[in-house]
Amino acid sequence: MQPYELSLAAAAEEIRALRLSPVELVDSVLDRIEQVEPHLGAYVTVTAERARRAAREAEHEAARGRHRGPLHGVPMGLKDLIDVAGLATTASSRVRADHRAQADSTVAARLAAAGAILVGKTHTHEFAYGLTTPQTGNAWDRGRVAGGSSGGSAVAVAAGAATFALGTDTGGSIRVPAALNGAVGLKPTYGLVPRHGVTSLSWSLDHVGPITRTVEDAAIVLDALAGHDPRDPASLATPAVDHRPGAGTDLAGLRVGVPRTYYFDHVDAEVEAAVRRAIGHLEALGAQLVDVDIPMTRYLLATLWGLVAPEAAAYHEGALRTVPELYQADVRVLLEAGELMTAGDYLRAQRSRTLMRREWARMLEEVDVIAAPTVPVTAVRTGQETVTWPDGTVEGVPDAYVRLSAPANITGVPALSVPVGRDAAGLPIGMQLLGRPLGERTLLRVGHAYERTQPARALAPAGLSPTA
Repeated sequence: MQPYELSLAAAAEEIRALRLSPVELVDSVLDRIEQVEPHLGAYVTVTAERARRAAREAEHEAARGRHRGPLHGVPMGLKDLIDVAGLATTASSRVRADHRAQADSTVAARLAAAGAILVGKTHTHEFAYGLTTPQTGNAWDRGRVAGGSSGGSAVAVAAGAATFALGTDTGGSIRVPAALNGAVGLKPTYGLVPRHGVTSLSWSLDHVGPITRTVEDAAIVLDALAGHDPRDPASLATPAVDHRPGAGTDLAGLRVGVPRTYYFDHVDAEVEAAVRRAIGHLEALGAQLVDVDIPMTRYLLATLWGLVAPEAAAYHEGALRTVPELYQADVRVLLEAGELMTAGDYLRAQRSRTLMRREWARMLEEVDVIAAPTVPVTAVRTGQETVTWPDGTVEGVPDAYVRLSAPANITGVPALSVPVGRDAAGLPIGMQLLGRPLGERTLLRVGHAYERTQPARALAPAGLSPTA
């Protein structure tokens, strides 16, 4: 096994025991980037020399007995919405061509303090306003979409081109690409991870979270990220929590909600079968399955877009008036549409969200977690614009991908996507676990129990396989 193939937890143990040098690990990941990046396009920029300098310093610290913790010497990618002092934050847009960050974002500073090493900034759908990340190819089949908007981060992790990465999630942008590329993606509770220094799409829906190879890895990264920051008005003041799940896999006493409505409507048959098998496996581990009805489903997408569109348009108001030609056409149209929404539209969306949060809180009193598909269909071919369901319904690809992930953003509850198999074409399928606010530890416990009782997952072929 090459060092780039190690999970974060495994690499951390090897570095702590001085069996693996951070220099060896970073060099291995940089070599992997050089190998797969021409096929995948996951990175906006690769910070190779910066990473090698940091790896040498981490190696010296380890030799002197100074070990910063499980992220010490571990290479990471950061979605290029996240400021790192001295580097560009391009948001994968020509609008930001001359931008340089003056200071670290809170999350970048916390990861650096924990010893993580930046190897590059990863592509996003322009300004995170999309669900495909067109610059980047899927790690399992480069002729298919990576998912978005954190497509570069998910592809880098799935292909071994980063040991872990950060993404952002406004309507599913961590979980969608994680599911489509066979990675683990965690959208924390709204406000748990500070967003200071992170380019906004929709301030009242934006989240920052990890994309990793395993559930345990996601817990390790979350521990480094979580904590109050007064520079983010939405940041929660919560006690420090150790999110790492234990080794046990017994789920006795845990109530898993299985949706009767919404989450299995218009879902590909292979996706549904894989997720229901995974739910059955949770039952075999001792969980009690409880049927639940998802509230206010007819208002979900209208509420999401009623919040995103005006908030995004407000953020981009200046640039949209001065340099509209620098935006990609799909994003420019969305921003222009947002400017046409009325204050009444926005206020109705806010009222709908308030009611939805209340109803979800009631539902989550009856169960500990909800288990459902992350996305209704695996990665579609690049350029495909619609999905046609067996009943003849035609759905746009962005609407299909955001449909099952949006509720967690509207309500602010934590959500975890875990790989649960692949379809007949070899494309990954994800199961989504949703929990109560600040219930990340329970989600991670359930996801970890499932993962530990399944065969180990291989890295994606990353466009190197003859069949990819």
